[in-house]
Amino acid sequence: MSTATRTLYRHGAVYSPADPYAQALLVEDGTVAWVGGDEAADSLAGGLGADDRVVDLAGALVTPAFVDGHVHCFDTGLLATGVDLTGVRSVGALLDAVAAFAAAHPGERVLGHGWDETLLAEGRPPTSEELERAAPGALVYLSRVDVHSALVSRRLVDEAGAAGLPGHDGSARVERDAHHLTRSHARDVPAGVRAAAHEAALRAALAAGIGTLHEMSGPFIGGPDDLRVLVGVAAEVGARVVPYWGEAATDADHARALVAGLGLPAGVRLAGLAGDLSADGSIGSRTAAFREPYADNDPAHPTHAGHAYLSADVMADHLVACVGAGVQPGFHVIGDAALDTVLEALDRAADRLGGARLATSRVRLEHVETADDAQVAALARHGVVASMQPLFDALWGGDDSLYARRLGAHRRLNRVGAVAAAGIPLAFGSDSPVTPLDPWGTVAAAAFHHDEAERISARAAFAASTRGAHRAAFDDRHLADAAGVLVPGAPADLAVWEAGELVVQAPDDRIQAWSTDPRSRVPALPDLGPGSLRPRCLRTVVAGRTRHDTGELIEAGA
Repeated sequence: MSTATRTLYRHGAVYSPADPYAQALLVEDGTVAWVGGDEAADSLAGGLGADDRVVDLAGALVTPAFVDGHVHCFDTGLLATGVDLTGVRSVGALLDAVAAFAAAHPGERVLGHGWDETLLAEGRPPTSEELERAAPGALVYLSRVDVHSALVSRRLVDEAGAAGLPGHDGSARVERDAHHLTRSHARDVPAGVRAAAHEAALRAALAAGIGTLHEMSGPFIGGPDDLRVLVGVAAEVGARVVPYWGEAATDADHARALVAGLGLPAGVRLAGLAGDLSADGSIGSRTAAFREPYADNDPAHPTHAGHAYLSADVMADHLVACVGAGVQPGFHVIGDAALDTVLEALDRAADRLGGARLATSRVRLEHVETADDAQVAALARHGVVASMQPLFDALWGGDDSLYARRLGAHRRLNRVGAVAAAGIPLAFGSDSPVTPLDPWGTVAAAAFHHDEAERISARAAFAASTRGAHRAAFDDRHLADAAGVLVPGAPADLAVWEAGELVVQAPDDRIQAWSTDPRSRVPALPDLGPGSLRPRCLRTVVAGRTRHDTGELIEAGA
């Protein structure tokens, strides 16, 4: 890995607002020092020292490194070390995978992720009896694809003390309080196991061109020990991690105590008491809170409309507490009824603090999947930041989809276009492991949303996946140092890509959607249209240091 003081990249294409025709870039002491053309780069190369490096891009594209605005690193790492159920399509295949893992790891916990009963041939998850036969006496925890419910063994229920809690009905499936408790108990693993999972997740992110990840932790997600392990592993691997903690504060002193109680190392700042501080659950698990019942309810519960986890009073107190303590507040919110409650809390907090003061705290809302026009307008008035996941639409949107079955075919969801049009700052992420670490897929999902009215340009989607995600964190340093943009003075967080033709894409079908005309003076991006090949990451650089490299770039001394 290169640690040279200066590195000159040339003979490629550099995505930079400083110069739409840029072919070269100079990195010095972890900062972008210069952006320009190859002719000037040739002159610069002559002034470099013996310890400096010159990289021949050979036509490759250089962009800012991506930021994943919503991840769960430990759960993501488990896909590499546990039972990957994302591809199973029957109850039998799921049970076979569990049995094979249990047999290969006798006496160990069986931790897995990714099942979706709507994709199983039987249309149901395994029963408790079936799960016990697959892994007799084992401690089993298998999260649903949305990680808002899980299949668990009887041993796990007993050890966690979850029997009879809300969300436990005696079957293998748990949600709500029972899920939170069993999840926390199942993830109580040795630090070495935890560190290995975090390292796997961070290295996968770097290999995908992601330099910064916003970790959404909390009391029942990983706990303080998990967050401290992640921060330590990130320092070793070289990825930037922006930590959030999802726990409600009652007043400013309580907020400060929550932050201090995490015991993060010196120099590591908690971004906020936000992230997965959940106002409700998820659509897939039918725990997101809606005004109307789910369209595909079990006939035994025809009026079920999900679950609200936080009251307007609790959320308003939390908002005021965070503003008083100088930390960013926020919530996870998906259903329209839950968003109604969040908006009521925002109104109450604005009455107590003043609207301008609340807005400067940059309240952050995760997901915001089902906002209607009136709710979008109200969110804009409060100056919130929307942290959204366009891949949710790519995977579960459209008229014949999970969302359509749960909520009705004509429900408008994941409205990135409406949110952007209202002037609400956007930050994009994956919610990994719910969706993959696939930043170009995220950009494409926003540009080619199932609902044409909700499409945004690839350029806007890329900005939400880079600079916008940096700015979503409550830290003015991100604004001062132009993080997420390749301009002189910005942090040298960048990725190098093998990409095809570079184009400019617009979301409006009434005009030519794709252009390669350089006279537009708009920096071009890879073609992300249907059927196109995704760019492949050749190198990821964080703070000027190479953290992922395939070895294909030609690099030499000056």
